[in-house]
Amino acid sequence: MHTGKGLEDPQVAAVLDELHAAAKGDLWVFARAAPSVLWQRLRGVPLATGVSAHMDQAYIPVPREVGALLYLTALANGATKAVEFGTSFGISAIYLAAAMRETGGQFIGTEKVPHKAAAARANLERAGLGQWADVREGDAMQSLADAKGPIDMVLLDGWKDLYLPVLELLKPRLRRGSVVMADNIHTFRKDLAPYVAHMRDPANGFRSTTLPIGSGVEYSVYWG
Repeated sequence: MHTGKGLEDPQVAAVLDELHAAAKGDLWVFARAAPSVLWQRLRGVPLATGVSAHMDQAYIPVPREVGALLYLTALANGATKAVEFGTSFGISAIYLAAAMRETGGQFIGTEKVPHKAAAARANLERAGLGQWADVREGDAMQSLADAKGPIDMVLLDGWKDLYLPVLELLKPRLRRGSVVMADNIHTFRKDLAPYVAHMRDPANGFRSTTLPIGSGVEYSVYWG
């Protein structure tokens, strides 16, 4: 299936422009959160835990260059099933769902915060991508448990301590050549060190490298 629309589709481009602009407000969310996060870090609280109370209104998007990489990787891989952990307001979901429209595939996202899941669905509909997208609300370990394979592509962009559990949940449904991309590798360097070490160990079936794009993306290929 080929629509010829891609990311240049005016409907998709307009919603992405709007959401990327709105996401600039995250700077104020993070600024308000900084004092309490710093205090919790001094007490040894993991960064992901320290910021959790402040994130319900934050977009926490992938930047445009990472979105384009998601879209192009999905096309290059011929992906027809793309799964995302941590959909938030749906910015990365739009990039992946746009690729699924091109391949005739399906995007599955999961988001724990109810109003974010609802907003992501609405944004995908406004972008004209609703029929290729399924955003599930709730704990990813439950909402993705019945996602059928083969899964061609995975984006990990939720709470960092769940990257490995979600990966292990989905791994039996990956095919040889499936791509797993994990965001925020540089921002959460310490918290995600175990994930990076796991993906770099060939015994776990992946070939992996960190791309210096956005806040650091671990780009991994499942090779069985």
